[in-house]
Amino acid sequence: MATTNSAERPLLCVMGVSGAGKTVVGTHLAHALGLPFVDGDDLHPPENVRRMAQGTPLTDDDRAGWLAAIASRLGQAQQGGTGLVVACSALKRAYRDRLRESAPHLGFVHLTGDPALIASRMAGRVGHFMPASLLGSQLATLELPAADEHAWNFDVARPPAQIVAELVARIGR
Repeated sequence: MATTNSAERPLLCVMGVSGAGKTVVGTHLAHALGLPFVDGDDLHPPENVRRMAQGTPLTDDDRAGWLAAIASRLGQAQQGGTGLVVACSALKRAYRDRLRESAPHLGFVHLTGDPALIASRMAGRVGHFMPASLLGSQLATLELPAADEHAWNFDVARPPAQIVAELVARIGR
């Protein structure tokens, strides 16, 4: 996990495939740490949302502007020392590297788990644009964080409150 000096507030990206619980964990983590929260889904341009809602996986080109918007928010938070928790799939190393360009102290919390559990959660969501049919393409795109990325990995079979409590304890060390 990337470290921050004592004058900085944490910059954290809760990452993983759709349905892993990024928004739930990210929202609760931000609240527990007294930090702002940004849901990366809210920064997708309308065309991306339309494509995903129709079951079309996004390409690297589709994601470029979206990643730039998230990176901008992270960079602003780093420059301002305000800290930030962002939910972003960050499926590929190149995407995580792009985010770290704007926020070198960014830490990653990788939510991972059994695809069947994640699919069942996606099927139960109401009002989300991402259909469960895209889970397979997300899993195929996912590049697990490498050891040098110092990501913290959490199995989503654990309750979100338990994950958040452990993260708060780790960050406090």
